[in-house]
Formats: sequence, C-alpha cells, structure tokens
Amino acid sequence: MSPRPGTKLLDVAGGTGDIAFRFLNYVRSQSDFNSLTALQTSTEQGVDINEDENSQVSGRSRDCHVTVCDINQSMLEVGMNRATQSGITSGISWLKGNAECLPIEDNSFDVYTIAFGIRNCTHIDKVVEEAYRVLRPGGRFMCLEFSHVSNPLLRSVYDEYSFQVIPVLGQILAADWDSYQYLVESIRQFQNQEDFKRIIRTCGFRAVTYENLTFGVVAIHSGFKL
Repeated sequence: MSPRPGTKLLDVAGGTGDIAFRFLNYVRSQSDFNSLTALQTSTEQGVDINEDENSQVSGRSRDCHVTVCDINQSMLEVGMNRATQSGITSGISWLKGNAECLPIEDNSFDVYTIAFGIRNCTHIDKVVEEAYRVLRPGGRFMCLEFSHVSNPLLRSVYDEYSFQVIPVLGQILAADWDSYQYLVESIRQFQNQEDFKRIIRTCGFRAVTYENLTFGVVAIHSGFKL
C-alpha cells in the first residue's frame, strides 16, 4: 500500500483490527522517521527547526485515519477491545456495515482494503462496485484473499492437505469440523486470479494487477480508480 501521512483508509470486513493497526503503526513510524531525519539534517546544517515545523510533521501523522467496517458487531467489539489494550486511541473509527451496501458517501477514502473477507460475500461484484464508489479519484483498491495454486503437483498436495487435514485440526483444536470444512470449500469456490482480475476491471478499476503469495495459496489484488 505504501501509505503516507494523511491517508484515509477504509478496511472492510476488518473487525478484529489487524490491517488497521498495522496501517496506523506504519504511517506513524514513517512520520517519526521523517521528523528525525529532518532534525538531524537541520542540526548538521546549523538550521533551527521551530515548533511550528515540528507540529506540522506530527500533524500529518495524526491526519491519517482508518475506518474499520464489519457486518458483525461482535467482531468490531473484539477489534475495539484490542485497540484499547494496545493504547490506540486516535486515528481509528469503527462502523457496522454491509460490504455490498456501504453506509458511506461517494469519494470518501484514499485506500480500500479487504482481507480474507470478500470470499464470504454473496455478490462479489457488488462489493467491488461499492469499493469503487467510496474511493476518491486516484484511490486504490486492495484485496488479500485465498486463491488458486496453478502448479498441478503443488495443487494436488495442497488439496490433500486442505480436505484431509484442516477439518480434522478444526475438530481437534476447536471442536468445530463444519467451519473448517466450509473454509476449505469456500476457498475452492472463489474465483481464480484471472477471473477475479476481470471482475475488478469490469467494475471500473484500472491498472489492475495481482501478486501471488505461497505459489498462489493467497493473492493480493490491486486496482486504481482513475
């Protein structure tokens, strides 16, 4: 994502806050690094940095904001509790909403992310259309999701592990076979990389790309509202 201070992020299906916390920590660490670099450079050159200049740098960091949106209130409460425990009290807000019909105005955000959530939505095209609507011109859509392994040998091993091992582990560790069986089946039913790329383009995004992780077990899809 390479966010900068002042970036407005909408993280959908992100109730537990994982993406949001990483976003805030990254932007603020970059701002702190830039402030330190500017101070060191000015000191070496014998130039004083006044309080107004320092406050401008820290202010740009505070301007960054992430809105976490999730349809499940219980998940949002988990994220809010985690934020409190981590001392994150600013730059974040929580919103209950459906990814297929977001309660958000047009052209509101710089970046839209959804991680391991779009696979569980009924109408994937509506989710992507909503992402396009709420992004500002120049905004970026990013989706992290389970995908498809293209190598036949690796796919065979992965399928065997998925169907024969994952549900069993779910039963042993969480006494829940069905949820882990659904996890495996939903991954197989989700579009492959090229098909999902076409959906993103059809919804209006441009410069659409994807990056495979772990041979395609997971993929990061990206597109821009131009």
